[in-house]
Amino acid sequence: MKMIRSVAIVALMTGCAIATMDVRPASAITLMDFIRGGRERTRERAYPAQPMPGYGMMAPHRLEDRAVTKPPRVSSPRYYTYKPEQMRRIATDRLVDPVVTGSVQSYGFPPMLRIPLADARQFLPQVEVRAPADVAKAVEAFYGGRTDFVWIDGNGANARARSALAVLADAAKTGLDPADYAVAVPADDFDRADMVAREKDLVRFEIAMSAAVLTYVQDTVRGRVDPNKISGYHDFKRKSVDLVAFLDKAATSGDVAALMEERSPKSPQFLALKQELERLRADTDAAPRIEIAPGTLLKPGDNNPELANIVAGIKLKASEALKTEHAVVLAGYQGTPEYTPELVSLVEAFQKEQGLKADGVVGQASIRVLTGGDTTASKINKIEIAMEQARWLPDGLGNRYVFINQPAFMAYYTDQGAEQFSMRVVVGTKANQTYFFHDEIQTVEVNPYWGVPQSIIVNEMLPKLRSDPSYLDRMGYQVEVGGRVVPSYAVDWYGSTNSIAVRQPPSSDNALGELKILFPNSHAIYMHDTPSKSFFKRDQRALSHGCVRLAEPRRMAAAVLGVSMDDVGKEIAQGHNRALPVPQKVPVYVSYFTAWPNKDGKVEYFNDVYERDMYMDRAFEATRKARQQAEG
Repeated sequence: MKMIRSVAIVALMTGCAIATMDVRPASAITLMDFIRGGRERTRERAYPAQPMPGYGMMAPHRLEDRAVTKPPRVSSPRYYTYKPEQMRRIATDRLVDPVVTGSVQSYGFPPMLRIPLADARQFLPQVEVRAPADVAKAVEAFYGGRTDFVWIDGNGANARARSALAVLADAAKTGLDPADYAVAVPADDFDRADMVAREKDLVRFEIAMSAAVLTYVQDTVRGRVDPNKISGYHDFKRKSVDLVAFLDKAATSGDVAALMEERSPKSPQFLALKQELERLRADTDAAPRIEIAPGTLLKPGDNNPELANIVAGIKLKASEALKTEHAVVLAGYQGTPEYTPELVSLVEAFQKEQGLKADGVVGQASIRVLTGGDTTASKINKIEIAMEQARWLPDGLGNRYVFINQPAFMAYYTDQGAEQFSMRVVVGTKANQTYFFHDEIQTVEVNPYWGVPQSIIVNEMLPKLRSDPSYLDRMGYQVEVGGRVVPSYAVDWYGSTNSIAVRQPPSSDNALGELKILFPNSHAIYMHDTPSKSFFKRDQRALSHGCVRLAEPRRMAAAVLGVSMDDVGKEIAQGHNRALPVPQKVPVYVSYFTAWPNKDGKVEYFNDVYERDMYMDRAFEATRKARQQAEG
């Protein structure tokens, strides 16, 4: 059993896109099983309810020996219907000790509104304030040990409350929803004949104010949305916030607004997003936009009426230098649909200037640039989502780290607080999505083995192996069952594959290329080289089984190892499989942002390749409804 577990761990650490498998677990196969071979297969036929991947010298190859069965499938993680945190009533009946000794005491009111504790006890249980569980618990703990108030005085809401209310009302500037923190403020004009009602309103305001402030503080630190409830592709430990300690500070602070704003993220990336959000909301300049029909695809030699809009977009977006260089072509174009060689050259020059693949093919990426990309409203939505997601990460990514942004199809290496280089990457397809998480780089493995993930063994290899058991032998793969190397043709591919490991030895056509960069995680995601270099020329690079392929793997390996690229090349040239430990672990952020600032602080926008923004919007809406219903 130890050997089987070790094989499973190796498969997990060396494969991509590991997922739940819809097959039954297998038992260990002993050496005697291997020796008895044929007799064990006879026993398997006698007890078909307990299939094993049994192997021997004479594995059954004929299809007629087996009933025709559909191979099992490995399922990918799924997206969930978001269930927001339930709001619960704050136990106001436990906030006052009913036992009063000595002289008559008050619950913090100045003389005009002083109330004996025994009287306050009569209406406190009637105060109905609901809050997220952590907030409700903190409010109860805070007031359970106090007899004074934080937010009210003899005139109603005090200066501290009004300062905090201004921050809550301005929550939108930090990407939050002010409606989540709305508190009804008791009117200054009230009926003095009904002091009990006034006192009850003030106590309710006190409790509601504390709940709103703590909810805001918790949201601004860790976000409104629990990412792990969005999908199985999200993996984050939610940040904890000491809410009681914050309320203690607020009770004595001379500037509660500064205290609240101090808890907002301070990273350069978050501040750039915040600044961009403010700019977008203040932008009233109706800049001209070019409209190009959705789905347009223009290739050299085509005839397409959208060509006129494409040329108009180039006139609007291209640099003056480019327009001067192609002035004759631009001046001579009469709006015809023929995509002539002269116009192809114009488009190629524009694509090159914009950092796109200069092939003259006008597709999704080129159209996005020509039309100006997202509308202001969609940009604001992407910024708000990005600010929420940024709260899932540490506030400050560090002085040295690797940042992978999947929608950008890019990886960035930062050292000493400055971006040193970036490179194109390939990430998972929509069916095999790359996860969203962060970890630490620990190892660079040169001349790696590729441990084939169970998802690929089951979904892609198994159908071939059932008709051709020698398939893996011919392809040069190594097969292990229960930790023992066996021929592919000797494996019974109709049983469970749980104890079967398949790996590809180091070679020029190894799926991982020359090296891989490991940051051990439960999703078996890592960065690696690839023999499929042509993929990096594409603009849309969601093409892998889930791992991250690097355009310049030696450069990234050298950076995290702290050595030269020549040193990495020498290690590879030795031809041996070797694990090189990283001297100091490097944080790596495998992220998903459709809006994110570049090294100069300018926010760039990207296509939502996995449609995750849609699920974020749904989570926001579910959270909003849950909180509004609780308030109502």
